[in-house]
Formats: sequence, structure tokens, C-alpha cells
Amino acid sequence: METIPHFPLILLLLILMSFYVFKCLSVTSFVFGDSLVDAGNNDFLFTLSKADFPPYGIDFTPSGGQPTGRFTNGRTISDVVDQALGANSLPPPYLAPNSASNAVRGGISYASGASGILDQTGTLFIGRIPLREQITYFELSRAYMVNVMGENGTKSFLNEAIFSVTIGSNDILNYFQPSIPFFGEDKVSPPIFQDFMVSNLTIHLKDETLFHLHNVLGFENANDPCCGGYFPPFVCFKGKDANTSSVLCNDRAKYVFWDAYHPTEAVNLIIAEKLLNGDESASSPINIRELYDYNIDRTN
Repeated sequence: METIPHFPLILLLLILMSFYVFKCLSVTSFVFGDSLVDAGNNDFLFTLSKADFPPYGIDFTPSGGQPTGRFTNGRTISDVVDQALGANSLPPPYLAPNSASNAVRGGISYASGASGILDQTGTLFIGRIPLREQITYFELSRAYMVNVMGENGTKSFLNEAIFSVTIGSNDILNYFQPSIPFFGEDKVSPPIFQDFMVSNLTIHLKDETLFHLHNVLGFENANDPCCGGYFPPFVCFKGKDANTSSVLCNDRAKYVFWDAYHPTEAVNLIIAEKLLNGDESASSPINIRELYDYNIDRTN
């Protein structure tokens, strides 16, 4: 099968990830981002970017192997990080029914497949929640918290939460994809586009930390997807019989990519480990666990 050389490179570049970690005895996590950390928000949208069908989620233990809207075979990066820091449950998608009350318990995921830093990113997929809109949703969640615990209580509560942002890959993908007649625009130069992305991210977050991911050695296949392919519809799917289903690899732990765009749980575990415990080449200026422990020690 012909490989697409951009994908391994994108795996190294795709995460513009920012972690704000404060004292947190009972982990509460608020997740922002794209399909790499989408916990199921796109299940509630009219969109071409969905993962609500088998065999997505085949290795996701909490659902018994059933799809949850996560774009991988198991846990996402943020799932692994939350569990490693002691979370009792994973943040539900914001658009799920009755998710509002979870804002004052385990947190909420606002992440959405096909979304980007820029509002126009992912328009070909129709429905998605851009970063700007995800932050608007968080503001609504914050208003709910204020109603429950007051302004001072909310500030104290949020100072003890984890905020993660995993986004940027779709902006890069959309930039390099050929323009579509009647819909495309003349592209700016790569430096201007990069500055535009960073300025937009800064406006949204006011501060960010760039994590560089390095090659993953130990996998038998770093190019081909375990399920699905490089041609439409790109995603992995289970049809009525073997003739209509995507071919599924024999050992998912030996593949870097689950489908044409998303890593397997095995890779998510490695990425999460680097972010949690890695040196400065993976997580700068310090890793998440060091920051987590530092803030707990500082408040004791």
C-alpha cells in the first residue's frame, strides 16, 4: 500500500498542547482539542467526522469495547493522563445529556473532531466545535459552577483543576490540502500561516507550551493504519459482513496509526508517558507530574 509521508511528520508536530496544572487532590479535568482527545462530542453533531461505530473503541474498557466517539481503538492521550493522576472517572463530552453537573465533579471534555485553532478549519466536515466555541462552552460551564458554589468557590475550585489543550493538527492538514474550486482561497506563505495560528492560539489561551513529540521506535508498522485506509472514507468501519468491513490488523499494539489520521491507544500511552514523566525534550520546561507534585508540595 502506498504510504502518505506527511502523517508520521504530523505525529511529531500535531500537538500544540498546553497544561495548566494546580494543586489537585481529587483530579478534575477540562479538556479542549480535536479528534485526538474528543470523548464523544461529535456524536451529538451533524458532521462527517464521527467515530460512533465499531470497531472504534474496541479496546476501551469502560465501555466494554463499544464505541464512545473516541477516534481510536482505546483511550485518548488525555484519558491516560487523567487516569495516571488518579482520576476516578473520565470527563464526559460537553454535548452529552446531563453533563453540566459533572463540571463540579470530574470535569468536562469540550474537544471536537475536525476542529482547529482557526474557526474555518474543518468546514468540509460540516459540524465541529472550533477552539473559540469550546472556550465559550467552558464559560457556560463556569456560569453553572458560580450558580452552584459562588464566585469565590468557583475560583478556588478551578485553581485546583487541570486544563489541557490538544489542537493544531487539523489547521496544518487543511493548509497543506489542495484548495477546492470555488471554496478555496489563495494560501498565505507558511511563515505567515504559522504566525496566524500562534496569534489565534495566544488570543484564546494567552499562554501555551509547545510539546515536541519524537519518533516512536518498537512498532512494527509506523506508516499503515491498523484499520481503514488512505482512500475515502479514510476512517475504520464495520460493515454487515467481512466483505464490507475495513480490514483490521492482527495486533493493534504494533501499529502507530489506528486509522489514516489517529494514533492507536498504544501510541497514546507513550505520548502520555512522555508528557507525564519525560525530560525537557518531550515536555518543557518541566513535565506534568513534576508540575503537579510541585504545586501540591507548595500548598502543604
